[in-house]
Amino acid sequence: MALSEELAPGAPADVAEDRAEDAAEDAALARGAALESFGESAETRELLGRLPAVLGDRAAREGALERFRVIMDKYQEQPHLLDPHLEWMLNLLLGFARDKTSPAELVHLAFKFLYIITKVIFVSHCVVDRPFLPVLGPKTWETRYMLLLWLSMTCLVPFDFSRLDGHHRCGRVSTMDRILQIAESYLVVSDKARDAAAVLVSKFVTRPDVGREKMAGLLDRSLCTLARCSFRTIEGVITMDGTLQALAQIFKHGKREDCLPHAATVLQRLDACRLPESNQTLLRKLGVKLVQRLGLTFLRPRVAKWRYRRGCRSLAANLQLCAQSPREPGTQAETLDSDSDGEDDVPEEVESVIGASLCLETHWAVVQLSAGGGCGLRALGSQALSAFSFQETDGAWHGGCLALAELGRRGLLLPSRLSDVVPVILKALTYEEKRGACSVGANVRDAACYVCWAFARAYEPQELRPFVAAISSALVVTAVFDRDVNCRRAASVSLPGAFPHGIDVLTAADYFAVGNRANCFLVVSMFIAGFPEYTQPMIEHLVAMKINHWDGVIRELSAKALRNLAQRAPEHSARDVLPRLLSLTQSPDLHTRHGAVLACAEVARSLCALAEQQGRPTSDFLDEKVVQGLKQIHQQVSVEPVLAAGGTHAGGAGLCCLSAASCPWWQTAVSTGAWQQLVDDTLRSLPLVSSPSRQQIKDAAVSALAALCDAYYTREPGRPTPPCRELISRYLAQLQSPEEMTRCGFALALGALPRFFLKGQLQRVLDGLRAVTRISPEDAGFAESRRDALKAITRICQTVGVRAEGAPDEVVCRENVPQIYCTMLDCLSDYTTDSRGDVGAWVREAAVTGLRDLTLLLGRGEPELIEAPVCERVMCCLAQQASEKIDRFRAHAARVFLALLHFDGPAIPHVPHRQELERLFPRSTVASVNWAAPSQAFPRVAQLLGLPAYRYHVLLGLAVSVGGLTESTVSGRFCGHPREGALGCVVSVPPLKTLHPPMLAHGCFDVFAAEEDHPFCVKLLALCKEETRKSKDVQKLRASVAVFCGLAQFPGDVRRRVLLQLCLLLCHPFPVIRKSTASQVYEMVLTYEVVAADVLDEVMAVLSDTAWDAELPVVRAQRNRLCDLLGVPRPQLVSKVTVLPLATLSRGGCSSRKGPEPSAQNCPPCSPSQLLPVTGP
Repeated sequence: MALSEELAPGAPADVAEDRAEDAAEDAALARGAALESFGESAETRELLGRLPAVLGDRAAREGALERFRVIMDKYQEQPHLLDPHLEWMLNLLLGFARDKTSPAELVHLAFKFLYIITKVIFVSHCVVDRPFLPVLGPKTWETRYMLLLWLSMTCLVPFDFSRLDGHHRCGRVSTMDRILQIAESYLVVSDKARDAAAVLVSKFVTRPDVGREKMAGLLDRSLCTLARCSFRTIEGVITMDGTLQALAQIFKHGKREDCLPHAATVLQRLDACRLPESNQTLLRKLGVKLVQRLGLTFLRPRVAKWRYRRGCRSLAANLQLCAQSPREPGTQAETLDSDSDGEDDVPEEVESVIGASLCLETHWAVVQLSAGGGCGLRALGSQALSAFSFQETDGAWHGGCLALAELGRRGLLLPSRLSDVVPVILKALTYEEKRGACSVGANVRDAACYVCWAFARAYEPQELRPFVAAISSALVVTAVFDRDVNCRRAASVSLPGAFPHGIDVLTAADYFAVGNRANCFLVVSMFIAGFPEYTQPMIEHLVAMKINHWDGVIRELSAKALRNLAQRAPEHSARDVLPRLLSLTQSPDLHTRHGAVLACAEVARSLCALAEQQGRPTSDFLDEKVVQGLKQIHQQVSVEPVLAAGGTHAGGAGLCCLSAASCPWWQTAVSTGAWQQLVDDTLRSLPLVSSPSRQQIKDAAVSALAALCDAYYTREPGRPTPPCRELISRYLAQLQSPEEMTRCGFALALGALPRFFLKGQLQRVLDGLRAVTRISPEDAGFAESRRDALKAITRICQTVGVRAEGAPDEVVCRENVPQIYCTMLDCLSDYTTDSRGDVGAWVREAAVTGLRDLTLLLGRGEPELIEAPVCERVMCCLAQQASEKIDRFRAHAARVFLALLHFDGPAIPHVPHRQELERLFPRSTVASVNWAAPSQAFPRVAQLLGLPAYRYHVLLGLAVSVGGLTESTVSGRFCGHPREGALGCVVSVPPLKTLHPPMLAHGCFDVFAAEEDHPFCVKLLALCKEETRKSKDVQKLRASVAVFCGLAQFPGDVRRRVLLQLCLLLCHPFPVIRKSTASQVYEMVLTYEVVAADVLDEVMAVLSDTAWDAELPVVRAQRNRLCDLLGVPRPQLVSKVTVLPLATLSRGGCSSRKGPEPSAQNCPPCSPSQLLPVTGP
């Protein structure tokens, strides 16, 4: 049985790339511990040798450092491979450090490389012969770290430090005091050197000669530091961290007789610090660690005579023991000293130590792990078991599991206690507690797997034999069905060695196989369920724990897994599982109801398929009571109450049950109408569903409708039942709903209808969907409904097929092909934007997909229906979409363009410039192009500019991409929408931004600068003026100012008119436009020679010194002064013109009416002949 999922043919390219990356990563991990030698020896030698050369180049220096780090990290698991090469690497690096002529930067760089080596393999024998103590203050922390670490190695010399100072000190500070001062000074720094200083302090103070003189003083200063600092400040946390590290290391490495006199005082002062109240994880961990080591200091070292021990430490003893008769189960006492049988007085301080060590309920894993280790050292089994209560938090369960694991590893949990411990661990393996929209408990399950791993290695197989079945089943369930990947992997490596079918199960559920959740639920579970020992526990776990899970994805996967497992245990599924699931469909919990309905559908479908496969009647698996329950299951899913209660999955869950519609045992008129009502209610209720679940429920309703129609709406093959026409009419009426989601749902529902349903109704359905794709003022923002209508049209075309001379009410034929193409091509002009961005891109993407599917459908069956003008328009529009800005849509359009170009089954006719296109885009090379990357896509698309048929559309797409905003080439086509200027507000800004700075500022039009008043420049200026006339769009006005400044480079009357236009904008009503214009004119004067040299300074002074956001009269005076300097006429204020009806002047009323003068509200507009200009003040 294959345990890996094959990539489906035609899968998206990005999915294939992700799979390839995952495979490469898995292969690298698999090779992590299988290296045979240091393969990068030559590269490393060359890398270290050129350190002086890269010192001045920051990029090269950081690149060399990163490359060396990558090389060393490969050997974290096998550092012994570096041993033969360690000497020459250290000699190279230490050579730079020893050389007195080396610059300080090179010395620091060498120490950075040494630090990377130290992370992989500890370098303890490379103390340099250069006195580095005076230079322990460099800027880089790696240098300080390495020097402090090496200094801690020198402290291990076997002779007394007083010998280094001689007999006559002459007032000098002793070497002992100097080392201690250096170490203490670095305990309070904020970098990694603090850790090395703690190691140095512990190694130095625990020396016999130093401890006698300096330990008491050091401990006193450290305790004073702890009392003085607060964990509520950053400085206090850093200082307390270094001090606690040093104390913990001292009580770890020091002799008990040296540390015991100070232990009580340290414990008392530590309690006064109140570290358990701190929210700093590291401080709490260090506090627990120090408390435990103080406790070990109080207690005399002894081995419990009752400790369980598996095997012996000696290989010879183990072999001799195996040659003898097998020993009986039971505990073995270790050899004890003569005084180990006596009773010891336990100091009072041990109680405080135990209380602090039992902080198993904390939320920090590192603190729990340290506390668990401490509990294991003290054999606190009963106290640890008390943490496993459902009144306790997940932190207590986590800490209790860690404590039990440590107890088992150290033999302090006797086999007689396993009967109490194993049930608790089985509960911990499935522990999960819902918290809001998520859950906690993954850390508990992971720790429970660790307990199983520890027990499998701590106890003899015969001790665990009574519990193997339960533990192995629970671990298999966790390894296959846990939501968290870390828990699945922890369970897969924790399976005990003596469990049933161990090798096969471990091979199927190895570390990499359980990394993919869907693979675990659907593939690995099916394989493991082939072993009878695991089948029923897996089914029971899914029914009890997973179909009611808070995560909808888990519920869906669990239902599919039950469908697969029903094939392994059909009798159990039919007799026990289905009745339980049917009862759960009435649960008040929406998650449980959703999972139960899904599971009912999947299990029923699986059992029906199995009965058909075996040639047995369905009643062999499903009795009448179950069938009746399945037929009435829709009554448990009432859409409106569920949505009112906040449910988002239950409605879709009921529809998923219709995937079993091929089962013939519930085909009745009553059930058909009820199921149809459920589908309709769900589609109408889509606006009430939350956005994350809307698409899922919509897809479920559409798929359910397709299954329902195929199963129940046909009496004879290919002929619909009478309600079909009524159903289509009802759905077409819903396409005019004011709710966008209702339109989406019913549009997709029409697209899902089977072929016989559409017979005689095709043209009517296409007309209704075509109306949805049109943009009107009322529904201009309904981009999703237009997208789904296009999807429905595409799906209908594929459903009914193509026949050139067929009837337009039955198939795609010569009469309706132009209409379908026109609909899709018009949708490529949808550039609607709203608060979500370019939502019209969804419509364009669906149109591109529809054009591909329709063209390929015609190309395979009736290529003569593809007319030359239509094909040219299709290819040109695709080329435009392939040159636009949004990466994903550009890549999709490019792939469709190439698919139509290279289609050879047969070739698509009338493709413009086919030979040139095949030369520009050969089939062998375009497959490797990443069209989503602008650096790869645009240079290739730009080649189409050489083909006349594509030039306009590619330029249009490129212009929008350069302009930086989404283009709307048809924004002026909105019915009833007024337009600003010649091109419209949304359309004109990108071309304006394309002109400047990309084109005007980079000399693209320098050829026109040689001729005064070139027609191109005159026309461009006229278009820009027309575009900004009476505009109030700030973005457009600012873009036009930049274009006007760029046009100032052209001589003649164009320049004079440009300067006049800029002067007008300097008095624009918007202050932001005035300021922006002044700033850009200032840059224009510096860039182009548009001002005479004798007035240049004065012009720049006016532009820079004037407050252009001041009142208009003040600004106008400065503007007029600037006009005089630039040699352009001052703009003059124009008198307002009041337009009155002609008859009003003669008799006080409209000439078109008789009687009294009408009001402004009800007076109709007069004709131009009735208007007369009157000059006002």
